[in-house]
Amino acid sequence: MKELSVLSLICSCFYPEARNNLICEFEDMEVKPINKRASGQAFEVILKPPSPTSDAAHNLNSPPRKRDMSLEDIQKKLEAAEDRRRSQEAQVLKALAEKREHERDVLLKAMEENSNFSKLAEEKLSLKMEQIKENREAHLAALLERLQEKERHAAVVRRNKELREELSA
Repeated sequence: MKELSVLSLICSCFYPEARNNLICEFEDMEVKPINKRASGQAFEVILKPPSPTSDAAHNLNSPPRKRDMSLEDIQKKLEAAEDRRRSQEAQVLKALAEKREHERDVLLKAMEENSNFSKLAEEKLSLKMEQIKENREAHLAALLERLQEKERHAAVVRRNKELREELSA
């Protein structure tokens, strides 16, 4: 195929109005659009039989025969494959060791942070308990003070009552 032909085929994919009317013919093939499908675009490619005047590049030659391999060549390939396998295995083991080391470091760091958090939480709880204790003691002291004041007042009231009784008697 020629580059211009491929370019026009690609452009026909992007410009549907040109594709609908497109029937391309090349030296060795013909491209026809098929009615648009729900799944996308469709083309019919018809290959022409090779002409006797076509280039030698278009001729299909049989693939070159592989040379017979000697036992020594096979052994070398097997050893090379085994070396590659060992190398890959070593790389995998190294990656696993690095991953395990990283996971260990992350775990140690998490344990340390957890310990620090626990200590901090314990300190906060201890401080809060002290504050509660101080507040309770202050409240009890205030209640005791009020009780003592009421007792003093009751004593004054009793004394006044006794004095009234003595004066009225």
